[in-house]
Amino acid sequence: MEIKKLTNLHGEITVPGDKSISHRAVMFGSLAKGTTRIIHFLEGADCLSTISCFRKMGIDIENNNGEILVHGKGLRGLSSPTDILDVGNSGTTTRLISGILAGQNFVSELTGDNSIQSRPMKRIMTPLLSMGADITSIKGNNCVPLRIAGHPLKAIHYDSPVASAQVKSCVLLAGMYSDGVTSVTEPVLSRNHTEIMLNYFGAQVTSEGTTASIVPEPSLHAREITVPGDISSAAYFIAAGLLVPGSEILLKNVGINPTRDGLLRVCKDMGADITMLNVNMDGEPTADLLVRTSSLHGTTVGGEIIPTLIDEIPMIAVMAAFAEGTTIIKDAKELKVKESDRILVMAENLSRMGADITPTDDGMIIHGGKPLHGAVIDSYLDHRVAMSFAIAGLLCDGPLSIKGGDCVKISYPEFYEDLYRLGE
Repeated sequence: MEIKKLTNLHGEITVPGDKSISHRAVMFGSLAKGTTRIIHFLEGADCLSTISCFRKMGIDIENNNGEILVHGKGLRGLSSPTDILDVGNSGTTTRLISGILAGQNFVSELTGDNSIQSRPMKRIMTPLLSMGADITSIKGNNCVPLRIAGHPLKAIHYDSPVASAQVKSCVLLAGMYSDGVTSVTEPVLSRNHTEIMLNYFGAQVTSEGTTASIVPEPSLHAREITVPGDISSAAYFIAAGLLVPGSEILLKNVGINPTRDGLLRVCKDMGADITMLNVNMDGEPTADLLVRTSSLHGTTVGGEIIPTLIDEIPMIAVMAAFAEGTTIIKDAKELKVKESDRILVMAENLSRMGADITPTDDGMIIHGGKPLHGAVIDSYLDHRVAMSFAIAGLLCDGPLSIKGGDCVKISYPEFYEDLYRLGE
């Protein structure tokens, strides 16, 4: 994929539906009684993997021109899978579905692509095992493929060593099949889409500080869900609007959940001109975002804000390279175990473009403001890396080529079309 320099980006964009919310809508709709209707569902590869897994467990899921109908069978309505459950590249599918499978009355196996088979699953296996689950890493390396023999679970209180919505959600979902109230405490609060949506479906989930608790055996009932635009997908257009000279971009109906809006706070700290319009705080908060070209400066990103922007750090690193002054990103070790080691990958690729960037054990130090040039970038088949460097390619001198650039289909199939439409 070759990217060329652009100026004067103008237009309106509706980014694809939130990936986290799309996954959960299918999962919880499958466990609810009745037909759940999902509007603005993200039809990226990861979310389609979730649909595939639940279809293999007997759930009828229709796709009518992007509107998804999930014909749920209730909390205990899943059937023994007709085949091995293939999660593709999706860490969300893997970790959340493991919590559900742990409480079933059948045996299942999970597998996925080469990337997912290297990502850490001990973080969910540990709490599930303490609940009495029978979950095994088939290769003995605490990674996928996993074998899960479902049976009744016992309630626990789990102190999670990481702030991870996937770990928290896995334990809460297993808690629905346990013998009492199950709770999870995190070091800092991670995204709370599971808590919001489970309550919407009729579960009893309470949150206090960084602890979330669930009452077992909820009766879940089908709902209609309109998925907000994914702020992680909006991040690339926010950055483009701020960095590309003469630009003004309106992003429609973007999710601004406080557990996900860290990018907006960092942009403000860097001097960004972003205006929120049509703010709606019911359920999952949303707003339209008006973004205008701005002179950005360096900042420090670390501490409790990290879980609210973990997927946006590759884009923040690119913004920092074009901003004046120094940006320090810290407390982000989680970047090492994403689709790629995003610390090393961002440092390697930005260095190829002439950026002054030093990787650290838990982040990076970027001395911005140097003119950057085109290069051949290796995405390592990481969709967030590819999209971040597509934005860098709009700004640097000379063409920028992205190896494996079509991996963006994992979360944003129309990304390049939407980007170049703004430059027409």
